[in-house]
Amino acid sequence: MKPAATIRTELEHYLKITGKSIHFFAEISGVNAGTLSAIINGNRPIAMGQLDRITAGMGLGEGYFYELYVDECFVHAAPNWRRLKPFLYRCAELDKLDCIRQTVRQMTDNLSYLPAIFETAEEFFRQGKRKAAEILYKVVAESEKYQHSERLALAQYRLFSITIGQDQQMNHRIAVQFEPYVDRLTEEQQLDALKDLANVYASLRNWNKVNDLATELGYRAAIQYDHIYDNKKFAEQPVGTEYPLFLYILYAYLLQSAACEERGEYVEAMRFVSLYSDMSWVKESDEQSLRIMEQYRGLAKVNTYLYELMMGNITVLKDYVEYILSREEEILPALVKIVEAANRFDMNVDDTLALFEKHIESYSDINQALGSYTQQMVADRYMNLMTELAYYYLYNKRYDKGMECILNSLSSAVLIRSDAGIIKCAGLFEQFRDYATVQAEETYKSLIIKGANYNEKKIGCSVVLR
Repeated sequence: MKPAATIRTELEHYLKITGKSIHFFAEISGVNAGTLSAIINGNRPIAMGQLDRITAGMGLGEGYFYELYVDECFVHAAPNWRRLKPFLYRCAELDKLDCIRQTVRQMTDNLSYLPAIFETAEEFFRQGKRKAAEILYKVVAESEKYQHSERLALAQYRLFSITIGQDQQMNHRIAVQFEPYVDRLTEEQQLDALKDLANVYASLRNWNKVNDLATELGYRAAIQYDHIYDNKKFAEQPVGTEYPLFLYILYAYLLQSAACEERGEYVEAMRFVSLYSDMSWVKESDEQSLRIMEQYRGLAKVNTYLYELMMGNITVLKDYVEYILSREEEILPALVKIVEAANRFDMNVDDTLALFEKHIESYSDINQALGSYTQQMVADRYMNLMTELAYYYLYNKRYDKGMECILNSLSSAVLIRSDAGIIKCAGLFEQFRDYATVQAEETYKSLIIKGANYNEKKIGCSVVLR
C-alpha cells in the first residue's frame, strides 16, 4: 500500500526530482538548512511561518499544504494553541474555511480552549472575516448551549448578525432563534440587539412585533440614560453601545411611528413624530450628537409630510418631493408611499415618477444598502414599490407597464422568499391576466414555479440603524 502523503514526504520528493540541495532550498525559502533537515527527518514540527515559506519556495500557491497540516498537527497530534492560532488567522486570510472547520472540530472536547476560540472569533468579526468568525461562534454556541453565560449570548448575537441575509423565511427563523438570548447580553448590548431585531422584523413587515421591540428598546434605553445622567450631572463614562444612548430613545419612537404608519394609524404616528422631534431633554452637545439631532429634525419634517399625504392632504406632495430630492436614501421609501397614496386617492403622479426614473431603475439591484437602510429593507421596499406601481399602471389601463412591474415585484419576492409578496403578485396578475402578453405569461409561470421550488425546500421607518 502506498503510504499517505505528508508535508515532509512532499518536500523530500520535491528536492529529489528538482535536484536541489537542502542548503540551496534554504536560500530560496528563507528557512534555515538545519531546520529543514530536522523537518524532513521528522525530528521537528513545522511552524506556521516555516510552512508558508516552504510552500512559496516550492512554487506552490498559498495554503497548498494546509489540509495536510491540519491532519498532521491537529488531528494526529494534540492541538497546540501557539501553533493553532496563527494557522486559524492564515486560513481566515486565505478563505480556507474547510481547514478552520476541521481544525476546531478537534478542539470541541476540550472546554479550556473555548475562551481563546471566542476571542479569536471576536477578532475575526472586528476585522470583517465574518465567515471564519461564524465557524468559531458556532463552536462556542454548541459547546455552551446548556450554559447561561454572557459569552454564549454574545456568540448567538454575532451569529444572528452574520447570518441575516435576503431570504426572508430564513431571517424569520434566525430572529426567533436569537431573541431568547437578548436578556443574557450586557445592558448596553441589549439595546443594539433590540434595535437589530426590530430592523429584521420591519423588513418582514411584522409591525406588531416591531412595535413591541421598539417599546422595550425605548424603556431600557431611558433607564440607562437616566442612570448615567442621574441628578443632571454629565457623567464622563464610556457607554458600550454602537450609538449615543439618547439615539436609542429617539429610534424607538421612530420605529413606533413606522409601525403605526404601516397599520394606517396616522394620527398616532404623528404623536410619535412629536416625541422624537422634541430633543430638549438631550444633554449631549458634541458634534456627533448635534448631527444626530439635526437628522431627526429632518426625519420629523419629512414624516409629517408623509403622514399628511397618507391622510389625504395631497397639497403637501410638492413639498414632500422637494424635500426628499436632496436626501438620496429617503427616495425609495418615499416613492413607495407616494404611489400608495396615488392609488388610494386616485392621484396622477406621472411627473413625480418621471423625476425619479433613474432612481427607480437603480433600485432593481436589491443586493445594495442605501445609506443607513439595510439590504433587507431595500429589497422589501423595492418589491413593494413595484407592486404599488403595478396597481397604479394597471388601474390606469397602461397594461404593458403594469405587467412589467408585477413581474419585477414577483421576481424580487421569489428572490427574497417573501410568501406575502408572491401571493400579492399572483393575485394581481390573475386579475389582469387577459392583458398579459405571451412572453409575460411565460415569465410569470417560470417565476411561480421557482417560488414553489423554494418552498418545497423549506423546512418546516424611515431610517435604519445598522
